[in-house]
Amino acid sequence: MNYCPDCAAPIEQRIPDDDNRLRAVCSHCGAVHYENPKLVLGTLPIWNNKILLCKRAIAPRSGYWTLPAGFMELGESTTDGAHRETLEESGADVEMGPVFAIFDIPHVAQVHIFFRAQMRSETLDPGPETTDARLFGIGEIPWDDLAFRSVRAALELFIEDQRLDRHMVHRQTILI
Repeated sequence: MNYCPDCAAPIEQRIPDDDNRLRAVCSHCGAVHYENPKLVLGTLPIWNNKILLCKRAIAPRSGYWTLPAGFMELGESTTDGAHRETLEESGADVEMGPVFAIFDIPHVAQVHIFFRAQMRSETLDPGPETTDARLFGIGEIPWDDLAFRSVRAALELFIEDQRLDRHMVHRQTILI
């Protein structure tokens, strides 16, 4: 942010009174403009012990595989956002389950939340952000072609949970 959206004066990075970190502060009107992490919401969709992955048609990481996920929109809940992204990217009809994993990714100011999801059918109809959507058995996952570290971590945790027959919410911080 370079200019104040309230009065168009230049923005300064400084610590406001009664605060403890640098903020975007207007040099003229003094308005403090908070910048917060973005939420990325997605699912870990399952059909007959296979995992749904989508091949990205957009940057970043176009051409790489990912779990269906995307940014939360204003006015929606986290489950609504994850469900919407799954439908938009894969066309999969899913029944939303509980939170599976939360990944804090401070270096890109994001938090990724993945929900368990059970596909209601194997019908897929990828949207414009996806070139392919496919079900993969655990031994078929394209590990070298995964788009993001959070997707790799979620898949590894899912496989470990299957092996140990456990169901839990995972939480990790992914560093640079």
